[in-house]
Amino acid sequence: MQKAKDIIGLPVIEIEKGEQTGSVKDFLLNDNWEIQAIVLEGKHWFSSTRIVEWEEIISFGKDAVTIENEKVIEHLDDVYNQFHPLYNGEKKILGLPILTVNGHELGMVDDVYFGGKMGRKIIGYELTDGLISDIQDGRKWLRAPKQITVGKDAIIVPVQSEQDLENSWINSKG
Repeated sequence: MQKAKDIIGLPVIEIEKGEQTGSVKDFLLNDNWEIQAIVLEGKHWFSSTRIVEWEEIISFGKDAVTIENEKVIEHLDDVYNQFHPLYNGEKKILGLPILTVNGHELGMVDDVYFGGKMGRKIIGYELTDGLISDIQDGRKWLRAPKQITVGKDAIIVPVQSEQDLENSWINSKG
């Protein structure tokens, strides 16, 4: 499993020249909850959004993300809103509450996990109930259910997800 927050901020290095082309700012998710691309930190505040499609990434390492060369970097101003950004923007996932169909809040999304070294599918969510609760009880982890609805104000999951949450603790105290 790979935690998304561990990749945010990593330098993106092109292996042909050994040069840094930017750093990872965000992830873009498609409607199938798969990572479509990474968003690169802009060099200037007025620059267009630069992305690298998932298929063009060679590897996510502990210290850097590698790509072949800067030719794989695209500009994504026109279709940016078709995707769900993980951390930034109007349709971001971070901070959304996860609710069961019967209206019980399980927590707010603080991070996501995706499968394996280069797995692109979101496989789980790290949930928070706030700082005090995180310190006292630790954070919760929810395996991504097969049925999920992402709305503007909440993520809706099946009632069974509450049972799965109770059986899947990740204790932040160590």
